[in-house]
Amino acid sequence: MASSFLKEKVRAIEVTKKSVSELLDAMADTGFQGRRLGEAVRTWEKMIKDPRCTILMGYAASLSTTGQWKLVNWLLKNRYIDVLVATGANLSEDIVEAMGYSYWKGSHLANDQALLREDINRYYDVYGDEVDYMKMTEMIADFMMKELEENVPYSSREILYRFGLWLEKKGIHSIVATAAKYNVPVFCPAIVDSPYGDAGLIAKSKGFNLVIDNMKDYIEFMSLGKKIKDSGVIYIGGGVPKDFIQLLAVTADLLYPGKVIPGRKAAISKAKRGKKAETYYPHRYAIQITTDSPQWGSLSGCTFEEAMSWGKEAPDAPKIQVYCDATIALPLVTHALAERLTKKRKGTDLSFLNK
Repeated sequence: MASSFLKEKVRAIEVTKKSVSELLDAMADTGFQGRRLGEAVRTWEKMIKDPRCTILMGYAASLSTTGQWKLVNWLLKNRYIDVLVATGANLSEDIVEAMGYSYWKGSHLANDQALLREDINRYYDVYGDEVDYMKMTEMIADFMMKELEENVPYSSREILYRFGLWLEKKGIHSIVATAAKYNVPVFCPAIVDSPYGDAGLIAKSKGFNLVIDNMKDYIEFMSLGKKIKDSGVIYIGGGVPKDFIQLLAVTADLLYPGKVIPGRKAAISKAKRGKKAETYYPHRYAIQITTDSPQWGSLSGCTFEEAMSWGKEAPDAPKIQVYCDATIALPLVTHALAERLTKKRKGTDLSFLNK
């Protein structure tokens, strides 16, 4: 009698001329992280083709310095993501290249005291010129003082949308500029932990008082809950972007007096210890590319199975976690999608935020 465990065969990869998409398809029939990477492409493609799905992407760490930012631009242009939540580093350090400056191949074995003497910043094995970095920061400060109002509370999304439009007019086609052009909202919950915070200090030194309202940010983000049908999530890394997006499934209902999102059916509704029922709207698809592991207890390494205990992921949702460096995985996945998909996606219309 055949075992119920023996259902699908592992298939050894033949060396033939393959496209990136074909290679990842072949990898999906292997094992370990190669299989997971192949499954990630298939799952992202399903999200894109699902007309009910709103796709939210978390973009963590300092990946724009490593040449990844134009991949994100391509995803935005094709509306293969509907909402971007990112670190301030990723939404500013790409601007250096978009302005016409460069990052440089370096070494993680460099003499860091010598780099400091020459005003060179090191990102593991990438070098950046501090002079270029400060030009970018000064430009952000210039935007703040020219285009924003003093003492008016802004969400990070408002600032980044206005900044994106401003950059686009200048021909600086960074991530926030591309997002603004294609009406994709961008949130940065920890925005001051970046050149945006430094720019705010520069503006303050010149008498301009910028106010960033984190609660306004949270309310705007959670208001997306009533505008979407189903959600799919993609995390490049973890950190604050991942947690911010995960919470959309379990706390958006708190924005409303009855703790129910208007016009949307809860996937889970249950009473807790005699109290009024709580509602959950778990994500229907989930992909993460990370090098963090779960046993340390951090959110970055937290498995999607663990997240199910919170109601963040649907039990029957594809849950693909690839333990891989994003600088390896993201170029492969995006190029495979480019080969598989011939049309731009309409995407979820969230332009109400920009009005």
